[in-house]
Amino acid sequence: MSQLDDIDMKIISLLEKNARIPVAQIARTIGLSRVATSERLNRLIESKVIQEFVAIIDSRSIGFDINVFLDIEIIPHLLIPISEKLTAMPQVTIVYQMTGPTSLHVHAYAKDADGLATFLREKIYPIEGVIRVTSSLLLTRFKSVLSLR
Repeated sequence: MSQLDDIDMKIISLLEKNARIPVAQIARTIGLSRVATSERLNRLIESKVIQEFVAIIDSRSIGFDINVFLDIEIIPHLLIPISEKLTAMPQVTIVYQMTGPTSLHVHAYAKDADGLATFLREKIYPIEGVIRVTSSLLLTRFKSVLSLR
């Protein structure tokens, strides 16, 4: 989808606020029929403008007090195998390739500081091709979604 019009942007904006909003409510808000709105929404999904609908979970409420961001410098030719190992780990929620030295930006969760130390020592450091790991702990989340508003 190359060009988004004002109606597409309104649909996206409504979904940013509440990804569970019913199509009928979107239709009423933007002034289109439910069928026309549904067709537009499907087109946004099919064209990958909307890639997925996700729930943003408060990790502390499910027992994970540590939310860590890892910058992992790696040997370039091992990018794909290292990325695959990281994405297979249940504690890891996001893996991005970054610019600069060949590095990956990783978001992961741990129950506590001991759990984080164990995760790094047993899961991250032993991966062949990992050169350096820098970690930062999340203190406060102010925003978690792309907002076009």
